[in-house]
Amino acid sequence: MSEQWISDRLHNIDASGIRKVFDLAANMTDPINLSIGQPHFDTPEPIKEAYKQAIDRGYNAYSQTQGIKPLLERIQKDVDQAYGHKDRDVFVSSGTSGALMIALCTLVNPGDEIIVFDPWFVMYKHLTTLAGGKVVEIDTYPDFRIDVDKVRAAITDRTKVILFNSPSNPTGFVASAEEVQALAELAAEKDIALISDEIYHSFCYDKPFVSPAQFNDQTIVIDGFSKSHSMTGHRVGYCHGPQHLIQQMLKLQQFTFVCSPHPAQWAALKACDVDMSAEVKQYKQKRDFMLEELKDYEILGSDGAFYLFVKAPWGTGTEFVTEAIARNLLIIPGNVFSSQDTHFRISYAAEQEKLERGVAVLKELRTLH
Repeated sequence: MSEQWISDRLHNIDASGIRKVFDLAANMTDPINLSIGQPHFDTPEPIKEAYKQAIDRGYNAYSQTQGIKPLLERIQKDVDQAYGHKDRDVFVSSGTSGALMIALCTLVNPGDEIIVFDPWFVMYKHLTTLAGGKVVEIDTYPDFRIDVDKVRAAITDRTKVILFNSPSNPTGFVASAEEVQALAELAAEKDIALISDEIYHSFCYDKPFVSPAQFNDQTIVIDGFSKSHSMTGHRVGYCHGPQHLIQQMLKLQQFTFVCSPHPAQWAALKACDVDMSAEVKQYKQKRDFMLEELKDYEILGSDGAFYLFVKAPWGTGTEFVTEAIARNLLIIPGNVFSSQDTHFRISYAAEQEKLERGVAVLKELRTLH
């Protein structure tokens, strides 16, 4: 095949740095893998049973593009209770990644600018490229807080979208109500689309979760069951926002993903009634353990999700991670998520024994230089 066949958009997208670490792990013997961004516990049994029953009952064909009616009604009811917006519709997506791609392709014209906060979730930059847009980064170092004055200064006549994520991957930062309100009101004032990626909303340890949809009824919210219920492989997300926009997104879903996997939607319906508070409590304990053990490192954020974004005590983030991998510890260099190469990401979604082995290596590495 000729290299000329490959589209320019693909040449502008690098292979995922996280995927490279995953591939590396496959060739290692008993690695201390603190790189994986998914819960370490299995999908709860009631959810698995609902999935099996859905298959046995014949729910194996396409569902409606917008999702099965019982799941739609359940999510819509929860959304209406939370926000009380008259014009806020829900649809079920093929994971949150599918919803993000559809949202950006629905909103963005070639050359439009999308504001993201650095560090950002790795997909944001590449999905923006796919949609033909240009990422504009807002530096949030060192504490990862949202400075709305910086956002205001970055807005141009090409700004189309602000992409916001709290709790954050990779930093674990949870924005305060004041920060969220200021950002939401700025987006409304400037008539800019605000996408709120809320996939980690269940994992807030030190302050309550606040959605910008509480302050801006045009906010597009993207959420799902992957992280909260350990359903990453099931590919069930959902999106809600103004009806006219949701209808356009559904049109695009119809001609791309078609629908979320049908039996998985019945499993997600069951997930709505499964209490995950014990798992959230367990992750808070893991977070507290890691912060205590790594207190000699500089770690800011860490209020939610299941990540720590740690400043490398010497060298670049990549150099530090290279030494860690040589000692069988898999972590992610910060430049996978950022224009800077000063940090590394740890996922503490792992068994306690693995966390203890990991911190032992990190304590040793800190004293190398």
